[in-house]
Amino acid sequence: MKGSSRRPEQVGETLRQVVADALTRGLRDPRVGFVTVTRVEVSPDLSHARVYVAVPGDEAGQERSLEGLRSASGYLRSLAAKVLTTRSVPELHIELDRGLQHANRINELLEGLRREELG
Repeated sequence: MKGSSRRPEQVGETLRQVVADALTRGLRDPRVGFVTVTRVEVSPDLSHARVYVAVPGDEAGQERSLEGLRSASGYLRSLAAKVLTTRSVPELHIELDRGLQHANRINELLEGLRREELG
């Protein structure tokens, strides 16, 4: 049963590609702007997948994009069903990846400190 431990990882990578492809080809929802899929985490039983996305812009714009993506999750699942070899397709949960925001904020703070030191 050693090989099955990699299965969620493999399914996650396939889902990441499917969602990223759908985004580059353009979902027809005007709420979905420029969105990047950062990672996908799949539950061990393959029933749920958290799709983390980075959305530039203000909070209102990010929320609009998330709403659009969440409403398209059924369509995204149907695309995934055509590619996945699993018996069932994980339910998609779209989440905002705040890691990039935190990294950018830390960089801004460090840059401010550097300017003060040179000041």
